[in-house]
Amino acid sequence: MKDIMGLMKQAQAMQQKLQDAQAELDNLEVEGSAGGGVVTVKISGKGNLKAISIDPSLMNPDEKEILEDLIVAAMNDARGKADRTAQERMESLTKGLPLPPGLKLF
Repeated sequence: MKDIMGLMKQAQAMQQKLQDAQAELDNLEVEGSAGGGVVTVKISGKGNLKAISIDPSLMNPDEKEILEDLIVAAMNDARGKADRTAQERMESLTKGLPLPPGLKLF
């Protein structure tokens, strides 16, 4: 019975850590860029778009498609960074726990 209580306490502590990590990721800002920095985006650790910056030199109507492609590339760059940050954070929280391989907590 003592072991079960210990496991319950560990589970509650882990749940709190996971909730804290989720809140931290929501407040985290990650920046991605494309085109050598002419387009940058900032997203939360959960992937929500927070800001976008476009160099004025790209405001040419003839280059609309290029600008659109750069925005997509910058967003993908930021999303990849946010995913890696979340994964690193979760690995540090779950270190030593017997979790099944491939289990995604975020």
